Amino acid sequence: MRKVVLSLKNISKSFDKTEILKNINLDIYDGEFLTLLGPSGCGKTTILRLIGGFESPTSGSIVMNGKEINSLSAEHRETNTVFQSYALFPHMSVYENIAFGLKMKKMPKEQRDVEVKKALEMVKLFAHKEKKPSELSGGQQQRVAIARAIVNKPLILLLDESLSALDYKLRKEMQLELKILQRQLGITFLFVTHDQEEALSMSDRIVVMNKGNIEQIGTPKEVYEEPKNLFVAKFIGEANTFTCTLLEFQDSRATLQYKNSVFNLKCTKELTHQCVMIIRPEDFRVEKNLEDVKSNNYFAGTLKDLIYKGTTIDLLIETPEGKKLRASEFYNEDSDALGYEVGQQLYVYWVEGWEVLLSNA
Repeated sequence: MRKVVLSLKNISKSFDKTEILKNINLDIYDGEFLTLLGPSGCGKTTILRLIGGFESPTSGSIVMNGKEINSLSAEHRETNTVFQSYALFPHMSVYENIAFGLKMKKMPKEQRDVEVKKALEMVKLFAHKEKKPSELSGGQQQRVAIARAIVNKPLILLLDESLSALDYKLRKEMQLELKILQRQLGITFLFVTHDQEEALSMSDRIVVMNKGNIEQIGTPKEVYEEPKNLFVAKFIGEANTFTCTLLEFQDSRATLQYKNSVFNLKCTKELTHQCVMIIRPEDFRVEKNLEDVKSNNYFAGTLKDLIYKGTTIDLLIETPEGKKLRASEFYNEDSDALGYEVGQQLYVYWVEGWEVLLSNA
């Protein structure tokens, strides 16, 4: 059984009578990479600041290793924070920045040198130890900030949008480095982001937040393939959504009506009279001729645009009723995607027997 290192129990937080967090309950486990994911203003950074000791909850308890720490100041908590801006001391060298926290703890210089050297080698910056932050790239500055945090051996490392200032290529590289570093250290990482792809690629678990509430907690696979509600389905990845009327539910099959079309789908959850059918773009199959469609569940439409994404191509298709669909196909020089032309009639379908995502409206 996994050890819980920190628990949020019925946490609420208000600023100027505006409720930012609403009765949050969350267990954080030892050695996991946990991501708080959600749109701007959903409360994820507020949770980070509460855990770090930079804010106090309006109500509820923060429990670390079995002890409530609500009244404990930030410097006395077993946490360290890597901020979005990195907050490095510009007049100090890389070495001095990393050693600063240990110096404040009055660690002997000989032991301090050993710990800083370990941290420098772990983030591959030993050769740059005498440089000032201004002489480093953005990725190197970020690694200094991480080294400064991990050298203190925190129980939980808090990372607040710490990759957002990097360019796309460097950000992808740092995502991988950060995950490898977390596994090497065995420290619990609590990461805040609004980037769905980043959360899916780095996390052991994801906490999806919206308007101060937790919508779902699960592995990346669970939140993507088994969203608990419509918000999660739309926020995590792309989704085609169809508000339907439930006509019949029997033997794990649902018969749904969408406008003039009727679909019979595999379904294992209870649905209300009004429900939403959710189909990911990559779950659609595309054909140019109706006789090639291998399902009774399909839409006909006109190709409005093609969006090239490198390894995939997105087809934007509009039905006669005006519904816009997005289908995604793998792209290479031999693929059928080369033969599609804007304005032509296409058919999109999903394979019979697949369990399409369904949510109550």
